[in-house]
Amino acid sequence: MTDNRNDDFDFREVTDDESVDIKDEDNKQEFEDVCFVCRRPESKAGKMFHLPNNISICNDCMHKTMDTVSQFDYQNMLNNPNLMNELNKQTGMPNMGFFNMGDLTNGNFNMGGGIPNSQKIKKKSEKSSKAAIDIKNIPAPHKIKAKLDEYVIGQDQAKKVMSVAVYNHYKRVATDTMDEIEIEKSNILLLGPTGSGKTYLVKTLAKLLDVPLAIADATSLTEAGYIGDDIESVVSKLLAAAGNDVEKTEHGIIFIDEIDKIAKKKNTTSRDVSGESVQQGMLKLLEGSNVEVPVGAGSKNAMVPLATVNTRNILFICGGAFPDLEDIITQRLNKQTSIGFDADLKDKYEDDPNILSKVTVDDLKKFGMIPEFLGRLPIICSLQALTKDMLVKILKEPKNAILKQYQKLLALDEVDLLFDDTALEAIAEKALEKDTGARALRAIIEEFMLDIMYEIPKDDNIGRVTITRDYIEGKASPLIEIRGESVQPRLPQLNVEQATNT
Repeated sequence: MTDNRNDDFDFREVTDDESVDIKDEDNKQEFEDVCFVCRRPESKAGKMFHLPNNISICNDCMHKTMDTVSQFDYQNMLNNPNLMNELNKQTGMPNMGFFNMGDLTNGNFNMGGGIPNSQKIKKKSEKSSKAAIDIKNIPAPHKIKAKLDEYVIGQDQAKKVMSVAVYNHYKRVATDTMDEIEIEKSNILLLGPTGSGKTYLVKTLAKLLDVPLAIADATSLTEAGYIGDDIESVVSKLLAAAGNDVEKTEHGIIFIDEIDKIAKKKNTTSRDVSGESVQQGMLKLLEGSNVEVPVGAGSKNAMVPLATVNTRNILFICGGAFPDLEDIITQRLNKQTSIGFDADLKDKYEDDPNILSKVTVDDLKKFGMIPEFLGRLPIICSLQALTKDMLVKILKEPKNAILKQYQKLLALDEVDLLFDDTALEAIAEKALEKDTGARALRAIIEEFMLDIMYEIPKDDNIGRVTITRDYIEGKASPLIEIRGESVQPRLPQLNVEQATNT
């Protein structure tokens, strides 16, 4: 091939010292270069040609373009649209034509400054051969559970199961394949009524362990080729949470919520694109395989670079409320009842709040989960339904309890907020009626704290507000203490605005 390069174009491989003037040195060391044409990262495409305005072109795209251009009188190409169209056809690059490099800096051609860092992959560190997790620094299961106890009330069995599973998982990651015995993954399936703390447990666990966490929703997943998120999008979210660092991503945690929504659809004649097919597609993902995931985007397309992530060391935790699963369990248990003295009655399990603790794999199969999917989730853990005493503890005991949050808000106005024990019981009773678990507590408190948060800042003389059961039930106003007074006057049945005005 004859070298017909124009003096206007300076295509050469820039050395490391010279490239500092073109690209920011920190970004160059941290992220891989991505080809502006084919969107392949440097680890796949090889050495890049660096052009002005932070643009990188891989060797294949550069030579493919030059081979095509050498067949034409490209000095007059910009003035001949027919040749430009022919060039686009032969290169297979629509709307890609030659342009003047000087236009990149004078504003006539806007390339957007190259590819943003959000679509670039972090380079592998020099210590990649060393285990990313030190086995000596992994906390023991009892220490993990003790930390969870500070944030999560109750659910002792679930916290114990998750602590042991996470501890074993990260021992497996730290040791990797140090001998012939290979430890299998310990993915977890969490079952529990809404508001019982499934998502909160996983969030707290990831925060304590300081590992990347991605929370995905199974309701948006569909089979490949249909509208919706691809199954690999859950790994793409973890990659984004890890700052596009593939090494950190491969040691992270993925929590897939609402997993019960991908159960097999019953009595349907249409294609089940968001049910059984999604379970089939997740099999290799859960077990461990190399997955091509888009970087900085939710779906694969020609303009997004792809990264290869191995899911072998990623811990998958699936959670769901599994409505109507109680009926399947009850039906199975009722078949075991008998007649006569000391016999189990058929209504024995009707009002059991912790019926999910008796779940078996056969019950989940009847619900609509396929056996292959359940086989890759060896740990099945059920969470208890929240009781009145547990709700009262949730209100006041955790480090970031709801009551502590409101007390801090009023403390900024130099006002003390107190709650009677009877008031806490009234709030818990109202939450049980809503049947939405701990989420109901926030809604109830927001309702009766609205007037207080609105009216208290009007009067600087108020020093303390005490919430009572009568106020929660709408029978009286809260107890308000004026600064400098030792007596807490009980106001008549008025709202806070009337009380402060009097």
